[in-house]
Amino acid sequence: MVDKSSDADIRGTLGTVRNAMLLLDLMSEGPAYRQLSELAELSGLSLPTVHRLLRSLVLAQLIEQQERTSRYGLGPELARLSQRYLARLPIIGALSPYLVPLRNEINATIHVGILVRGSVVYVDRVDSTTTGVFRGSHRTEPALATAAGRVLASRSSDEDWARAVSRSDSPTRPLPPEARKEWSESPFLVVDGTVSANPEIAVPVFDGSGTVCAALAASLTAPADQATITLFSKHLTETASAAGRTLGHG
Repeated sequence: MVDKSSDADIRGTLGTVRNAMLLLDLMSEGPAYRQLSELAELSGLSLPTVHRLLRSLVLAQLIEQQERTSRYGLGPELARLSQRYLARLPIIGALSPYLVPLRNEINATIHVGILVRGSVVYVDRVDSTTTGVFRGSHRTEPALATAAGRVLASRSSDEDWARAVSRSDSPTRPLPPEARKEWSESPFLVVDGTVSANPEIAVPVFDGSGTVCAALAASLTAPADQATITLFSKHLTETASAAGRTLGHG
């Protein structure tokens, strides 16, 4: 039986929002700017529909259009909105007083990650004293490619887990069925690293209701021995627990 109310939603306002989100998502990946025809092809939407949506998004400054090439890319309003959102995120305020002492204790770059639509978004960081003059920017990675993302995705809802799996960089190498259970039950996780990141160890941060609200992670300068992993996980867990006690129910 077809859910006609759902079909109506897709054709109406809710469908418009979904399509706009689809275009924003497409522009968050790949090249910084894309052509109208490319966005239509990738989204599966008609050219007139994509053009109409893009005009509205440009007026809202959620998307910008290059004058020279007429291509489209993410707009500056997203930066303002993201900063407003992060300023109100309780976990950042809870962890902030602990990040520098933790960095000093283990001399590693410290990250705070949250799960968003199958990706881990690193929303705060304190760099190691040995990082040098070049700092890595805040970044977004497929969740299952990182220790922080695995900590979060494995403990998330079935829907969020499915999104994380769909964003995996290795679709030809399916996860073993037991992966989610093993990751969710482990007190910490270690991932050797990605193209854009060093090896990483991460632990969950729980709020007052016992819900995982973030991952606290440390970047390693090289693959670590078991003694280093044990030491780092101990300090990360103690910090996550201290910050979590200041959080209310999710």
